[in-house]
Amino acid sequence: MKRWLPHPLLTPVLAIVWLLLNNSLALGQILLGLLLGWAIPCFTLAFWPERVRFYSPRAALRFAAVFLYDVVIANIAVARLILAGPRVLRPCFVNVPLDLTDDLAISLLANTICLTPGTVSARLSADRRTLLVHALDCADPEALVAEIKQRFEVPLKEMLEC
Repeated sequence: MKRWLPHPLLTPVLAIVWLLLNNSLALGQILLGLLLGWAIPCFTLAFWPERVRFYSPRAALRFAAVFLYDVVIANIAVARLILAGPRVLRPCFVNVPLDLTDDLAISLLANTICLTPGTVSARLSADRRTLLVHALDCADPEALVAEIKQRFEVPLKEMLEC
């Protein structure tokens, strides 16, 4: 079974993402989405050193909802900042201490930060305990660190680490 369906959760997720990207529920798009959702995990199996395990699907849903909400809100905030001009920007770098130990969880956190407008993951320390994050506008660096840890790191830890 693992050989024919190596990542059973990834297959429907990829199919849904395909349908969302194409903004279509046509039968051809559904079939192509399912085909891609099956083929991509099969052809990339050699790049997955271990099987991804979700310990809390509820945390995964909460993480996805929070991430989508933050992307929408951050887009609006960045648009306002751009329209206000560069005089109002308060850029800063902050070090986010990590409680995550799983490589996938750390990678997802760094990518989540990059995909949220106004923030970018700049560097992961050699010991994998600190993530350097750049914020386009940050009045309180400690609040930014607390927000990243609470909104993103905690659900990722629940979802991917025991």
